Amino acid sequence: MFAAPGGGLGVTPRITSLLIKPASAVCNLDCAYCFYLDREADPYKALPARRMTDETLERLVDSYLFYSYPNSVFAFQGGEPTLAGLPFFEKLVAFQKQYGRDGQNVSNALQTNAMLLTGDWCQLFREYNFLLGVSLDGPQEIHDLYRYNKEGRGTWKRVIESVELLKNNQVEFNVLCVLNQANVHKPRELYKFFRGLGIDNLQYIPLAEFEKDGTPMPFTINAAEYGKFLVETFDLWWPERRKVRIRFFDNVAESLAGIKPGSCTLHETCDSYVVVEYNGDVYPCDFFVEKDWKLGNITLDSWSEIARKQKRYSFATKKTLAHPECRVCEFQSICHGGCPKFRHGPNRRFEDLDYFCGAYKMIFKHAVGPLKSEVEKLLKQNSRQTFA
Repeated sequence: MFAAPGGGLGVTPRITSLLIKPASAVCNLDCAYCFYLDREADPYKALPARRMTDETLERLVDSYLFYSYPNSVFAFQGGEPTLAGLPFFEKLVAFQKQYGRDGQNVSNALQTNAMLLTGDWCQLFREYNFLLGVSLDGPQEIHDLYRYNKEGRGTWKRVIESVELLKNNQVEFNVLCVLNQANVHKPRELYKFFRGLGIDNLQYIPLAEFEKDGTPMPFTINAAEYGKFLVETFDLWWPERRKVRIRFFDNVAESLAGIKPGSCTLHETCDSYVVVEYNGDVYPCDFFVEKDWKLGNITLDSWSEIARKQKRYSFATKKTLAHPECRVCEFQSICHGGCPKFRHGPNRRFEDLDYFCGAYKMIFKHAVGPLKSEVEKLLKQNSRQTFA
Protein backbone atom coordinates (compact mmCIF):
# COMPACT_ATOMS: atom_id res chain seq x y z
CA MET A 1 0.00 0.00 0.00
CA PHE A 2 1.30 3.45 -0.89
CA ALA A 3 1.39 5.81 2.07
CA ALA A 4 1.46 9.54 1.53
CA PRO A 5 4.69 11.13 2.77
CA GLY A 6 4.34 12.33 6.32
CA GLY A 7 1.90 9.73 7.59
CA GLY A 8 -0.84 7.29 6.80
CA LEU A 9 -1.03 3.51 6.68
CA GLY A 10 1.36 1.21 4.88
CA VAL A 11 4.80 1.90 3.51
CA THR A 12 6.21 3.75 0.54
CA PRO A 13 6.95 1.08 -2.11
CA ARG A 14 10.49 0.63 -3.26
CA ILE A 15 11.59 1.41 -6.79
CA THR A 16 12.07 -2.08 -8.22
CA SER A 17 13.54 -1.26 -11.63
CA LEU A 18 14.94 1.58 -13.71
CA LEU A 19 14.09 2.56 -17.30
CA ILE A 20 17.18 4.44 -18.43
CA LYS A 21 17.45 6.80 -21.42
CA PRO A 22 21.19 7.04 -22.14
CA ALA A 23 20.55 9.03 -25.34
CA SER A 24 17.29 10.60 -24.17
CA ALA A 25 14.72 10.87 -26.99
CA VAL A 26 17.41 11.04 -29.70
CA CYS A 27 16.95 8.35 -32.36
CA ASN A 28 18.45 7.35 -35.70
CA LEU A 29 14.97 6.64 -37.08
CA ASP A 30 12.00 8.90 -37.74
CA CYS A 31 9.02 6.58 -37.19
CA ALA A 32 5.70 8.22 -38.03
CA TYR A 33 4.03 7.11 -34.82
CA CYS A 34 6.81 7.88 -32.33
CA PHE A 35 5.36 9.52 -29.20
CA TYR A 36 8.73 10.42 -27.69
CA LEU A 37 10.69 12.34 -30.30
CA ASP A 38 9.94 16.03 -30.93
CA ARG A 39 7.28 16.26 -28.22
CA GLU A 40 6.25 19.74 -27.17
CA ALA A 41 6.46 18.62 -23.53
CA ASP A 42 10.00 17.25 -23.90
CA PRO A 43 12.08 19.04 -21.22
CA TYR A 44 15.23 18.62 -23.32
CA LYS A 45 13.99 19.37 -26.85
CA ALA A 46 16.33 22.36 -27.22
CA LEU A 47 19.35 20.08 -26.68
CA PRO A 48 20.18 18.20 -29.91
CA ALA A 49 23.03 16.07 -28.54
CA ARG A 50 22.12 14.15 -25.40
CA ARG A 51 24.36 11.41 -24.03
CA MET A 52 24.77 10.16 -20.49
CA THR A 53 28.27 10.92 -19.21
CA ASP A 54 30.51 8.34 -17.59
CA GLU A 55 30.21 10.24 -14.32
CA THR A 56 26.41 10.08 -14.37
CA LEU A 57 26.51 6.40 -15.33
CA GLU A 58 28.86 5.58 -12.46
CA ARG A 59 26.70 7.48 -9.98
CA LEU A 60 23.61 5.70 -11.33
CA VAL A 61 25.10 2.22 -10.98
CA ASP A 62 26.79 2.78 -7.62
CA SER A 63 23.77 4.37 -5.94
CA TYR A 64 21.14 2.03 -7.38
CA LEU A 65 23.06 -1.15 -6.60
CA PHE A 66 23.34 0.02 -2.98
CA TYR A 67 19.63 0.92 -2.80
CA SER A 68 18.18 -2.11 -4.63
CA TYR A 69 20.17 -4.96 -3.07
CA PRO A 70 19.77 -7.92 -3.53
CA ASN A 71 17.88 -7.66 -6.89
CA SER A 72 18.79 -4.85 -9.27
CA VAL A 73 17.15 -4.32 -12.67
CA PHE A 74 18.53 -1.89 -15.27
CA ALA A 75 16.49 -1.47 -18.47
CA PHE A 76 17.62 0.75 -21.35
CA GLN A 77 15.34 2.40 -23.87
CA GLY A 78 15.14 5.55 -25.95
CA GLY A 79 15.02 7.15 -28.39
CA GLU A 80 17.56 4.55 -29.40
CA PRO A 81 19.83 3.44 -26.52
CA THR A 82 22.55 1.91 -28.73
CA LEU A 83 23.37 5.48 -29.85
CA ALA A 84 25.17 5.76 -26.50
CA GLY A 85 27.76 3.43 -28.03
CA LEU A 86 29.12 0.01 -27.18
CA PRO A 87 31.82 1.44 -24.86
CA PHE A 88 29.05 2.97 -22.73
CA PHE A 89 27.52 -0.45 -22.08
CA GLU A 90 30.95 -2.01 -21.51
CA LYS A 91 31.46 0.61 -18.79
CA LEU A 92 28.01 -0.21 -17.44
CA VAL A 93 28.91 -3.84 -16.75
CA ALA A 94 32.35 -2.82 -15.44
CA PHE A 95 30.71 -0.49 -12.91
CA GLN A 96 28.23 -3.20 -11.98
CA LYS A 97 31.11 -5.58 -11.27
CA GLN A 98 32.90 -2.89 -9.29
CA TYR A 99 29.98 -1.81 -7.10
CA GLY A 100 27.95 -5.03 -6.87
CA ARG A 101 28.06 -7.02 -3.64
CA ASP A 102 28.17 -10.73 -2.86
CA GLY A 103 24.78 -12.33 -3.43
CA GLN A 104 23.50 -9.48 -5.61
CA ASN A 105 21.47 -10.37 -8.72
CA VAL A 106 21.93 -7.80 -11.48
CA SER A 107 19.97 -7.95 -14.73
CA ASN A 108 20.15 -5.72 -17.80
CA ALA A 109 17.53 -5.24 -20.51
CA LEU A 110 17.64 -3.20 -23.71
CA GLN A 111 15.00 -2.31 -26.30
CA THR A 112 16.44 -1.50 -29.72
CA ASN A 113 15.42 -0.74 -33.30
CA ALA A 114 18.35 -3.05 -34.23
CA MET A 115 19.86 -0.69 -36.80
CA LEU A 116 23.31 -0.55 -35.21
CA LEU A 117 23.81 -4.12 -34.02
CA THR A 118 27.08 -5.88 -34.84
CA GLY A 119 28.94 -8.97 -33.74
CA ASP A 120 30.56 -7.00 -30.91
CA TRP A 121 27.15 -6.00 -29.57
CA CYS A 122 26.09 -9.64 -29.75
CA GLN A 123 29.12 -10.71 -27.74
CA LEU A 124 28.24 -8.25 -24.97
CA PHE A 125 24.56 -9.27 -24.90
CA ARG A 126 25.42 -12.97 -24.79
CA GLU A 127 28.21 -12.72 -22.23
CA TYR A 128 26.12 -10.72 -19.75
CA ASN A 129 22.71 -12.25 -20.51
CA PHE A 130 20.99 -9.04 -21.57
CA LEU A 131 17.23 -9.31 -22.00
CA LEU A 132 17.00 -7.90 -25.51
CA GLY A 133 13.93 -6.59 -27.29
CA VAL A 134 13.85 -5.89 -31.04
CA SER A 135 11.23 -3.61 -32.60
CA LEU A 136 9.63 -5.24 -35.63
CA ASP A 137 6.08 -4.58 -36.82
CA GLY A 138 5.67 -7.52 -39.22
CA PRO A 139 6.39 -8.24 -42.91
CA GLN A 140 8.15 -5.59 -44.98
CA GLU A 141 5.10 -3.81 -46.42
CA ILE A 142 3.68 -3.44 -42.89
CA HIS A 143 6.86 -2.54 -41.04
CA ASP A 144 8.13 0.00 -43.57
CA LEU A 145 4.85 1.92 -43.70
CA TYR A 146 5.62 3.73 -40.43
CA ARG A 147 9.14 2.69 -39.39
CA TYR A 148 11.62 4.54 -41.60
CA ASN A 149 14.92 6.39 -41.24
CA LYS A 150 15.71 10.09 -41.44
CA GLU A 151 15.77 9.87 -45.25
CA GLY A 152 12.30 8.32 -45.32
CA ARG A 153 13.58 4.88 -46.31
CA GLY A 154 12.17 1.68 -44.84
CA THR A 155 14.16 -0.18 -42.19
CA TRP A 156 12.78 -3.74 -42.47
CA LYS A 157 15.72 -5.28 -44.34
CA ARG A 158 18.24 -4.01 -41.78
CA VAL A 159 16.13 -5.25 -38.88
CA ILE A 160 15.84 -8.72 -40.43
CA GLU A 161 19.62 -8.78 -40.92
CA SER A 162 20.02 -8.01 -37.23
CA VAL A 163 17.51 -10.71 -36.26
CA GLU A 164 19.59 -13.25 -38.20
CA LEU A 165 22.76 -11.88 -36.62
CA LEU A 166 21.33 -12.34 -33.12
CA LYS A 167 20.18 -15.88 -33.91
CA ASN A 168 23.56 -16.82 -35.40
CA ASN A 169 25.30 -15.50 -32.30
CA GLN A 170 22.96 -17.35 -29.91
CA VAL A 171 21.63 -14.12 -28.39
CA GLU A 172 18.19 -14.55 -26.84
CA PHE A 173 15.71 -11.80 -27.72
CA ASN A 174 12.02 -11.04 -28.00
CA VAL A 175 10.15 -9.00 -30.57
CA LEU A 176 8.11 -5.89 -29.75
CA CYS A 177 5.42 -5.28 -32.35
CA VAL A 178 3.50 -1.98 -32.31
CA LEU A 179 -0.12 -2.56 -33.30
CA ASN A 180 -1.22 0.14 -35.72
CA GLN A 181 -3.58 0.53 -38.66
CA ALA A 182 -1.13 -1.34 -40.91
CA ASN A 183 -1.21 -4.61 -38.96
CA VAL A 184 -4.02 -4.72 -36.38
CA HIS A 185 -6.39 -6.39 -38.86
CA LYS A 186 -3.84 -9.10 -39.71
CA PRO A 187 -3.33 -11.20 -36.54
CA ARG A 188 -2.93 -14.48 -38.42
CA GLU A 189 -0.46 -13.01 -40.91
CA LEU A 190 1.59 -11.47 -38.09
CA TYR A 191 1.65 -14.60 -35.97
CA LYS A 192 2.63 -16.77 -38.95
CA PHE A 193 5.36 -14.28 -39.93
CA PHE A 194 6.94 -14.15 -36.47
CA ARG A 195 6.76 -17.90 -35.96
CA GLY A 196 8.33 -18.35 -39.41
CA LEU A 197 11.29 -16.30 -38.16
CA GLY A 198 11.59 -18.63 -35.20
CA ILE A 199 10.37 -15.99 -32.73
CA ASP A 200 8.87 -17.58 -29.61
CA ASN A 201 8.65 -14.50 -27.37
CA LEU A 202 6.36 -11.64 -28.46
CA GLN A 203 5.06 -8.34 -27.15
CA TYR A 204 2.17 -6.62 -28.89
CA ILE A 205 1.91 -2.94 -27.93
CA PRO A 206 -1.31 -1.08 -28.89
CA LEU A 207 -0.78 2.33 -30.47
CA ALA A 208 -2.94 5.24 -29.35
CA GLU A 209 -1.82 8.81 -29.90
CA PHE A 210 -4.13 11.82 -30.02
CA GLU A 211 -4.28 15.35 -31.39
CA LYS A 212 -4.69 18.24 -28.93
CA ASP A 213 -8.46 18.12 -29.41
CA GLY A 214 -8.56 14.42 -28.56
CA THR A 215 -8.91 13.18 -32.13
CA PRO A 216 -7.06 9.86 -32.65
CA MET A 217 -4.09 10.17 -35.02
CA PRO A 218 -4.46 8.24 -38.32
CA PHE A 219 -2.30 5.27 -37.27
CA THR A 220 -4.10 4.86 -33.91
CA ILE A 221 -6.17 1.71 -33.39
CA ASN A 222 -9.42 1.60 -31.43
CA ALA A 223 -10.62 -0.69 -28.66
CA ALA A 224 -12.73 -2.91 -30.91
CA GLU A 225 -9.79 -3.47 -33.29
CA TYR A 226 -7.38 -4.22 -30.46
CA GLY A 227 -9.83 -6.55 -28.74
CA LYS A 228 -10.53 -8.52 -31.92
CA PHE A 229 -6.77 -8.77 -32.55
CA LEU A 230 -6.13 -10.15 -29.06
CA VAL A 231 -8.97 -12.67 -29.27
CA GLU A 232 -7.83 -14.02 -32.65
CA THR A 233 -4.18 -14.07 -31.55
CA PHE A 234 -5.12 -15.94 -28.37
CA ASP A 235 -6.76 -18.68 -30.42
CA LEU A 236 -3.68 -18.94 -32.66
CA TRP A 237 -1.36 -19.05 -29.63
CA TRP A 238 -3.32 -21.41 -27.39
CA PRO A 239 -2.21 -24.68 -29.09
CA GLU A 240 1.42 -23.49 -28.74
CA ARG A 241 1.08 -21.94 -25.28
CA ARG A 242 3.74 -24.15 -23.72
CA LYS A 243 6.41 -23.14 -26.24
CA VAL A 244 5.49 -19.56 -27.29
CA ARG A 245 5.27 -16.59 -24.95
CA ILE A 246 3.05 -13.57 -25.59
CA ARG A 247 3.58 -11.00 -22.90
CA PHE A 248 -0.01 -9.83 -22.43
CA PHE A 249 -1.29 -13.37 -21.96
CA ASP A 250 1.59 -14.11 -19.59
CA ASN A 251 0.66 -11.04 -17.57
CA VAL A 252 -2.99 -12.05 -17.28
CA ALA A 253 -1.95 -15.54 -16.18
CA GLU A 254 0.38 -14.03 -13.57
CA SER A 255 -2.48 -11.95 -12.21
CA LEU A 256 -4.74 -15.00 -12.02
CA ALA A 257 -1.98 -16.88 -10.16
CA GLY A 258 -1.72 -14.13 -7.56
CA ILE A 259 1.66 -12.97 -8.89
CA LYS A 260 2.38 -9.32 -9.62
CA PRO A 261 2.29 -9.10 -13.44
CA GLY A 262 5.41 -8.16 -15.34
CA SER A 263 3.60 -5.31 -17.09
CA CYS A 264 2.77 -2.20 -15.06
CA THR A 265 -0.49 -1.82 -17.04
CA LEU A 266 -2.03 -4.49 -14.80
CA HIS A 267 -0.61 -3.21 -11.50
CA GLU A 268 -2.81 -1.71 -8.79
CA THR A 269 -0.74 1.49 -8.68
CA CYS A 270 1.93 3.06 -10.91
CA ASP A 271 5.00 2.90 -8.72
CA SER A 272 7.14 -0.10 -9.74
CA TYR A 273 9.74 1.68 -11.85
CA VAL A 274 11.09 5.14 -12.63
CA VAL A 275 12.63 6.69 -15.74
CA VAL A 276 16.18 8.05 -15.60
CA GLU A 277 17.00 10.57 -18.30
CA TYR A 278 20.47 11.04 -19.80
CA ASN A 279 21.39 13.79 -17.29
CA GLY A 280 20.16 11.90 -14.21
CA ASP A 281 16.70 13.49 -13.97
CA VAL A 282 14.07 11.04 -12.69
CA TYR A 283 10.39 10.70 -13.71
CA PRO A 284 7.62 8.31 -12.62
CA CYS A 285 6.66 6.97 -16.06
CA ASP A 286 7.95 6.70 -19.61
CA PHE A 287 4.82 8.41 -20.93
CA PHE A 288 5.12 11.35 -18.54
CA VAL A 289 8.69 12.59 -18.93
CA GLU A 290 7.52 16.15 -18.46
CA LYS A 291 8.73 19.08 -16.35
CA ASP A 292 5.79 18.94 -13.95
CA TRP A 293 6.43 15.27 -13.12
CA LYS A 294 10.17 15.46 -12.42
CA LEU A 295 10.97 13.65 -9.16
CA GLY A 296 14.59 14.68 -8.70
CA ASN A 297 18.07 13.96 -9.99
CA ILE A 298 20.35 11.06 -9.06
CA THR A 299 23.35 13.39 -8.58
CA LEU A 300 21.43 15.39 -5.95
CA ASP A 301 18.92 12.98 -4.41
CA SER A 302 19.24 9.50 -2.93
CA TRP A 303 16.97 6.74 -4.20
CA SER A 304 15.24 6.61 -0.84
CA GLU A 305 14.48 10.33 -1.11
CA ILE A 306 13.20 9.93 -4.67
CA ALA A 307 11.01 6.99 -3.63
CA ARG A 308 9.37 9.15 -0.95
CA LYS A 309 8.67 12.15 -3.16
CA GLN A 310 5.12 13.53 -2.93
CA LYS A 311 4.96 13.66 -6.75
CA ARG A 312 5.67 9.94 -6.93
CA TYR A 313 2.83 9.28 -4.52
CA SER A 314 0.57 11.61 -6.49
CA PHE A 315 1.34 9.88 -9.79
CA ALA A 316 0.98 6.38 -8.36
CA THR A 317 -2.49 7.13 -7.09
CA LYS A 318 -3.75 8.40 -10.48
CA LYS A 319 -4.55 4.81 -11.32
CA THR A 320 -6.70 4.44 -8.20
CA LEU A 321 -9.15 7.10 -9.47
CA ALA A 322 -11.73 4.45 -10.24
CA HIS A 323 -14.23 5.22 -12.98
CA PRO A 324 -17.82 4.25 -12.01
CA GLU A 325 -17.74 1.46 -14.63
CA CYS A 326 -14.56 0.03 -13.08
CA ARG A 327 -16.18 -0.26 -9.66
CA VAL A 328 -18.75 -2.74 -10.94
CA CYS A 329 -16.59 -4.49 -13.55
CA GLU A 330 -15.96 -8.22 -13.05
CA PHE A 331 -12.42 -7.79 -14.37
CA GLN A 332 -11.37 -4.85 -12.18
CA SER A 333 -9.13 -7.12 -10.08
CA ILE A 334 -7.12 -7.96 -13.22
CA CYS A 335 -6.67 -4.63 -15.02
CA HIS A 336 -7.15 -2.21 -12.09
CA GLY A 337 -8.43 0.46 -14.45
CA GLY A 338 -5.81 0.01 -17.17
CA CYS A 339 -2.99 2.42 -18.06
CA PRO A 340 -2.98 6.10 -17.00
CA LYS A 341 -1.56 7.03 -20.43
CA PHE A 342 -4.63 5.62 -22.17
CA ARG A 343 -6.95 7.16 -19.59
CA HIS A 344 -5.32 10.57 -19.89
CA GLY A 345 -4.64 10.57 -23.65
CA PRO A 346 -7.90 11.61 -25.35
CA ASN A 347 -9.21 14.24 -22.92
CA ARG A 348 -6.24 14.81 -20.56
CA ARG A 349 -8.17 13.35 -17.60
CA PHE A 350 -6.79 10.56 -15.42
CA GLU A 351 -10.28 9.76 -14.12
CA ASP A 352 -11.54 8.71 -17.57
CA LEU A 353 -11.88 5.10 -18.70
CA ASP A 354 -8.86 3.54 -20.36
CA TYR A 355 -9.19 4.13 -24.14
CA PHE A 356 -8.78 0.35 -24.59
CA CYS A 357 -11.28 -0.66 -21.90
CA GLY A 358 -13.52 -2.37 -24.45
CA ALA A 359 -10.56 -4.42 -25.72
CA TYR A 360 -9.69 -5.63 -22.24
CA LYS A 361 -13.28 -6.78 -21.67
CA MET A 362 -13.26 -8.67 -24.98
CA ILE A 363 -10.07 -10.58 -24.29
CA PHE A 364 -10.80 -11.20 -20.60
CA LYS A 365 -14.20 -12.71 -21.43
CA HIS A 366 -12.53 -14.93 -24.01
CA ALA A 367 -9.30 -15.87 -22.25
CA VAL A 368 -9.66 -15.71 -18.47
CA GLY A 369 -11.49 -19.06 -18.26
CA PRO A 370 -8.90 -21.09 -20.21
CA LEU A 371 -5.97 -19.25 -18.58
CA LYS A 372 -7.38 -19.81 -15.09
CA SER A 373 -7.73 -23.54 -15.75
CA GLU A 374 -4.20 -23.67 -17.11
CA VAL A 375 -2.80 -21.79 -14.11
CA GLU A 376 -4.58 -24.13 -11.68
CA LYS A 377 -3.23 -27.14 -13.56
CA LEU A 378 0.34 -25.82 -13.42
CA LEU A 379 0.04 -24.97 -9.72
CA LYS A 380 -1.13 -28.52 -8.96
CA GLN A 381 1.76 -29.97 -10.98
CA ASN A 382 4.25 -27.80 -9.09
CA SER A 383 2.69 -28.76 -5.78
CA ARG A 384 3.01 -32.47 -6.55
CA GLN A 385 6.64 -32.02 -7.59
CA THR A 386 7.39 -30.09 -4.39
CA PHE A 387 6.05 -32.86 -2.16
CA ALA A 388 7.18 -35.80 -4.28
